[in-house]
Amino acid sequence: MASKHNADLPCAAMLAALLLCALGAPVEFQPTDSPAGDFSGEEQEVTPDLLSASPIWGLIISVTARHQQEFEDEFQQEVKYHFLDHYKISSLPANCPSANFSKEACLHRLGEGLHTYMVLFKHVEKEYPSSPILLYARYHGGALIGLIKEKMRNPGQVTVPTSSQEQQLLQDVDSPNTFQRKMTAHNILRHLHDFLRNGRVAIRKKEMPKQKRKDNGIIAPILPSY
Repeated sequence: MASKHNADLPCAAMLAALLLCALGAPVEFQPTDSPAGDFSGEEQEVTPDLLSASPIWGLIISVTARHQQEFEDEFQQEVKYHFLDHYKISSLPANCPSANFSKEACLHRLGEGLHTYMVLFKHVEKEYPSSPILLYARYHGGALIGLIKEKMRNPGQVTVPTSSQEQQLLQDVDSPNTFQRKMTAHNILRHLHDFLRNGRVAIRKKEMPKQKRKDNGIIAPILPSY
């Protein structure tokens, strides 16, 4: 039986296309293609029911990939993108490790991580209420959480931040300094893209049949996560 979330995919594609046009990006969606460097150029046979092949996941990655351009358009080279490295956010969710981590554990981390981002979006909204990236990520972030839970054996173990935890998360990223608040908001969107992209790579490796990870008897290397 097809996932109920799949019924929204045409709408997801249309909304993403509109948002990318608003960001000045060409509308080219290839959510089933491996991001550069994922599998060392290995050709992959994509199965439509795989979570890693979900168009929703691919479309959010496509939209969040425009964040750097949005940042540079705002600051006009007065602030370099790498300057965001100076603004650390301790509450950002960790990525799934490339090894010694089960698929279930990775799905759990992704689900809870996305719930954390949904809270942090409130900080982004305060600074950039009209951000197209925020609009799309929030709109379909919930759908992606639903897809992730559908693939879990124990979806009930994915917890949502309580009201007190949510308040603490937002207090931790707040600042009386306007510029620092903006940098923090941009850093949230920057790391959201990395989180989603790295998460899809990790899940795809877990979903790939063992024989598909071999090429002429050589297992494709799994790059370390930093």
